[in-house]
Amino acid sequence: MSQSTQKATLYRMSTPDHQCPFGLKTRHLLKANGYDVDDNLLESREETDKFKKKHDVDTTPQVFIGDKRIGGYEEVRAFLGKPLPDPDATSYRPVIALFTMTALLSVATSWLSFGRVFTVQTIEWFISFSMVVLALLKLQDVEKFSTMFLNYDLLAKKWVPYGRIYPYAEGLAGLLMAAEFAHVISIPVALFIGIVGSISVFKAVYVDKRELKCACVGGSSNVPLGFISLTENLMMVAMAVWMFFTMN
Repeated sequence: MSQSTQKATLYRMSTPDHQCPFGLKTRHLLKANGYDVDDNLLESREETDKFKKKHDVDTTPQVFIGDKRIGGYEEVRAFLGKPLPDPDATSYRPVIALFTMTALLSVATSWLSFGRVFTVQTIEWFISFSMVVLALLKLQDVEKFSTMFLNYDLLAKKWVPYGRIYPYAEGLAGLLMAAEFAHVISIPVALFIGIVGSISVFKAVYVDKRELKCACVGGSSNVPLGFISLTENLMMVAMAVWMFFTMN
């Protein structure tokens, strides 16, 4: 029998108060891979507990194909050759997504403001919007960010509160630069944190050859410290220098 006509039996919790999200995802995954799903709902906590005891399992959903128990959502993905990514694996996805969205937002803003897709202002907005979003990610958990930041930032190692101040300073500079307002504040702030950050990252990665996680997108990312973080800091320096020489 081909996989496209195979039958899978799914048991998932579905009560008036709770629809198991992994049960719904498992059903969709099986159907998307050509399985005819016998969808069995466990409609109360008591029924769910009874099922788990009978099959000696700790969680639902549970999938059976033929006489074989496959398991829950993650096990089904592995069975179908689509395992979940390793949560501890290095990933550039957060920064790729961030810079893609801020670039598109800059283009959209330029089109709205000038009727043109690309202008000098588009680049300025891209950098300032990126600074704001990067600061936002750090501000989600300042404690985690500052702890990771202490692994490599030279100033934070000398003065610990700098790790907590940094995301606020980055966000403020980005907002002021986007608005082209208060250059007397935004330019020195961006220049200072950008230069300190660039030196810190360069020393940690290219001089000391350390393999660290980057705090650039917050304290819970698996983005490696290196080119991305260095680029973030150099963008701030470049933006500060550009605005200094072009401000009215």
